[in-house]
Amino acid sequence: MPTIQDVARKAGVSVATVSRVINNSPSVSETTYRKVMQAIEELDYKPNLLGRNLRRTETRMILVLLPTISNPFYSKIVKGIERVARENGYNILLCNTDSRVETEREYLKLLKNRLSEGAIFMAPVIDRDELSELSRKYPIVQCCEYMEEAHVSYVTIDNFSAAYKAVQYLIGLGHKRIGMISCKNNYISTIQRKEGYKKALEDAGLVFSEDLIKVGNYGFKSGIRAAKQFLAKKDNVPTAVFAISDSMAIGAIRCFKENGMKVPGDISVIGFDDITYASMYDPMLTTVSQPQVELGCEAMELLLAQIRGDIKEPKSIFLDYELIIRESTGLCKV
Repeated sequence: MPTIQDVARKAGVSVATVSRVINNSPSVSETTYRKVMQAIEELDYKPNLLGRNLRRTETRMILVLLPTISNPFYSKIVKGIERVARENGYNILLCNTDSRVETEREYLKLLKNRLSEGAIFMAPVIDRDELSELSRKYPIVQCCEYMEEAHVSYVTIDNFSAAYKAVQYLIGLGHKRIGMISCKNNYISTIQRKEGYKKALEDAGLVFSEDLIKVGNYGFKSGIRAAKQFLAKKDNVPTAVFAISDSMAIGAIRCFKENGMKVPGDISVIGFDDITYASMYDPMLTTVSQPQVELGCEAMELLLAQIRGDIKEPKSIFLDYELIIRESTGLCKV
């Protein structure tokens, strides 16, 4: 493999001159530039771009920290991030943290060692103070999940009003006993969706009961388990269920159907996110649609603005959501 020294010898110039040509320095004459470029072409020399970028304190690399790469909700968000990143000459590195602080900190060493120029967190697990301190030194953006008290920019939707609207829709169909499949975590979306659920019941004069809330882990199988728990109390099976992820909603539908229930004839189910499978399942899932690609695009644009120094103070961006009515919800018949 040819080296920069080989190029210099062939072109009859110094290594420093070759370096200036590679870095598009205006101090190189046209004649010298042509000689060096001809030598590079003849030798098929490939510059060490990583080394060059590190010398410039540029890596053109962005960290994208995910709690899990198995959740289909993140795929379109990452697509949006990557689209804007590539349009601006950046690449992304996906970092699966498994929601572990130790793993997250290991990836963040890349940022601290200047091997990355910024980071987008999907669901940060380091504490508020550590996240705030990090953002004072490096470009940081939170996407979807965020810590309100942290001094860090974020892009998200209004999860409270989205959940409220979903449950209000079920109430409008005549449902009074509405279950919820939530998750056991401290994510702000989980907290806000539960509060939206409770507020919708309260405003309709319906009694809130913890017995009607089951917990999962966003996954399909946990939706099945939650549905089984609803069915175990035969005298208190809800007529409708609001799940905070589409995968859990689809799992619940699967369980209800396997136990002889019609969806939505006997029970209505509504999800959250509008992942690809939501419109492919039978019945097609009613859900709250998040603008996943746009969330990723906005997060990356916000990060680029920080890298350029255009933003000095954290920004909060809320994107629109939409309640998509499909086949899994219907009038209460009880």
